[in-house]
Amino acid sequence: MRVLKSQSGFTMIELVVVIVILGILAAFAVPQFANLRSEARTAAVNGIAAGLRAAVAVAKAKYQVVNNMALTTVDMDGNSVTVTAATGVPRSATGGINVAIADYSGFTYTTGAPTSTFWPTSGGSATCGVTYTDVTGALVVDTSTC
Repeated sequence: MRVLKSQSGFTMIELVVVIVILGILAAFAVPQFANLRSEARTAAVNGIAAGLRAAVAVAKAKYQVVNNMALTTVDMDGNSVTVTAATGVPRSATGGINVAIADYSGFTYTTGAPTSTFWPTSGGSATCGVTYTDVTGALVVDTSTC
């Protein structure tokens, strides 16, 4: 007498149900992933803004410690940073705030008088960045379309 083994495996209906469930999960995951990229750019812009604020504070502190209000440069980690006389605020021109912050990798630095801008090099738009004003050391952070 011969005993037949029962066949095991998935039916076509079970496979279709699994594929449908995976499709539904993917439909929710893709928009979340796209939103994470925008949030990452926003966090990066806020991070460089904090770095710029710290660089301005350190440059001003070093300027005041020297106590020579006629100086137009301060030494920051062996680098000469161009500052505004009488205030010690780093200038927006090349050799100023871009040297004070030291590392702005991942951002495009554009200089102009009296402002400089830092924009993410990957993604974002013209309204996703930081504008620095050298007269006051003020920053304008715009993350509206990151």
